[in-house]
Amino acid sequence: METYIGMDFGGTKLLVGEVSCDGQILSKKKYTTGYVNQECAVDIIKSSLGDFMRTECGVEREPSAVGIGLIGRVDTTSGEWLQIDPQRSQTVKLGSIVRATFGMPCYVANDVKSATIAEQCWGHGRHSDDFIYINIGTGIAAGFVVGGRLILGSHFNAGEVGHTQVGVHTGVKCCCGRTDCVEAIAAGIGFDSCARLLYPSYPDTLLHLPESSCSRVDVHDIYALAQRGDSLCKLLVDNAAQAIANLIMNLVRVSDPEMVVLGGGIVSAPEMYDNIMSRLHPGTMRFVSKGVVLTCLNPSYAGLLGAAAVAMTQDVDKSVTV
Repeated sequence: METYIGMDFGGTKLLVGEVSCDGQILSKKKYTTGYVNQECAVDIIKSSLGDFMRTECGVEREPSAVGIGLIGRVDTTSGEWLQIDPQRSQTVKLGSIVRATFGMPCYVANDVKSATIAEQCWGHGRHSDDFIYINIGTGIAAGFVVGGRLILGSHFNAGEVGHTQVGVHTGVKCCCGRTDCVEAIAAGIGFDSCARLLYPSYPDTLLHLPESSCSRVDVHDIYALAQRGDSLCKLLVDNAAQAIANLIMNLVRVSDPEMVVLGGGIVSAPEMYDNIMSRLHPGTMRFVSKGVVLTCLNPSYAGLLGAAAVAMTQDVDKSVTV
């Protein structure tokens, strides 16, 4: 059986798994990362992959290739990790480093673009060559598939739609320097920022704010309290739903997709999905013929599957551009 290694490198953890060609996760293991620069991240990736190969891979088979999904900008063609964020910007030839260390082909891509490729391989994207995948988790980003091809952009930065103003006015500041970006309202970091901004105006709320700025409000606590009628939490949820709906309606005007796929932990709750759907104007959405759907892939492992999909598509067809 042919298999591939997927490595999903996030802000706090690295998830490594062995994945079959039909998208089954055969084994997986989680490693801690933390706030690190790219040089330290490479060391973590190498040591974790070495450990995983020793302890988790089946002895009767050797994976065909490894794929790594990374936060930040990634040049998939050259295998270079260009930056995590503006404060951590250093070009690293990660694909070459892993290939030289383990003697195995290695392909790299941005994490959300990787998840979009997983949708193409094993998700709703199998049924469409024109769709938008929007990941709404800690942050917000998108993958645009047009004519079956994933759009990268001239600086490998296409799809950073989280830094889009969407007509929901809270006054919350975004890390990009503007106010009221959709990520600052509807992502995990946005729920926390808005809760802290609005909290003093709602003295009767039952929402608990962590004292440390290193800890964020639990979004599922906000959902539960909103269901019970907590005014602050209901406002936070409604603002996020409207912001996401406005983002979707903006984006479908850009690439004319026949489908929008939503992924990430924020939208996996049925009440949030239903709230978003109720705010989509039928006139704007009339050409999205296959609808707005939740990913059928497990949000907890979309990044892992995406990384394996990057390895699989590149290894099968060297002409594939992801």
